[in-house]
Amino acid sequence: MFVCGVDDAGRGSIIGPLVIAGVLVNQNEIHELVNLGVKDSKLLSPIKRIKLATEIVKLVKDHYIVKLSPSEIDVVVENGSKLHRLNRLEAHAMAEVITNLKPDVAYVDASDVLPERYAEHIAEKVPFKVKIISEHKADRTYPVVSAASIIAKVERDKAIAELNKIFGNIGSGYCSDPKTISFLKNWVKTYGFYPEHVRRSWITAKKIIDANNPFQGSLV
Repeated sequence: MFVCGVDDAGRGSIIGPLVIAGVLVNQNEIHELVNLGVKDSKLLSPIKRIKLATEIVKLVKDHYIVKLSPSEIDVVVENGSKLHRLNRLEAHAMAEVITNLKPDVAYVDASDVLPERYAEHIAEKVPFKVKIISEHKADRTYPVVSAASIIAKVERDKAIAELNKIFGNIGSGYCSDPKTISFLKNWVKTYGFYPEHVRRSWITAKKIIDANNPFQGSLV
């Protein structure tokens, strides 16, 4: 029997993509992931994550990645309840991962406060019958989800690294990072709008625009 784990990285960031990754493995080989030392990606150093990601890709039968751009996220957030619409968007992205990996059982880290509802939102977009086990902190419970979280985080870090090459030091891309906030304020002060890699629908982004552009010029 084949199982997959699915997790995300960058959900709460204000800059860069939301990355959803999945890995597919024979159930009898999950112990090999454990032997590699997989765990929740947030508990690992960047160097350790990169090393493990390379080993994971070699070990698993398949893996699949979806990247949701800031503009895709902005569309759903601006047209409805932020949390509800973002949950649904991410659930459907996880469905895309599961559809491509074709597991018998899928373990997912639930973004919804109701894990069962999140599983239903995923299932409605998967064109075949699959058992979906949706839980909070699944990346700490199931090694196959831990492996997916590592792949997602490494891909997210790569995306931020590319943006750093283009725009200079933008920090981690999260609102809690002073470097990220400084980048956003300086950019808006200089240009009056945000570049395309910023989630303009985030309240922090709107406050910075309002403070620097009182006449509400066009956001390009």
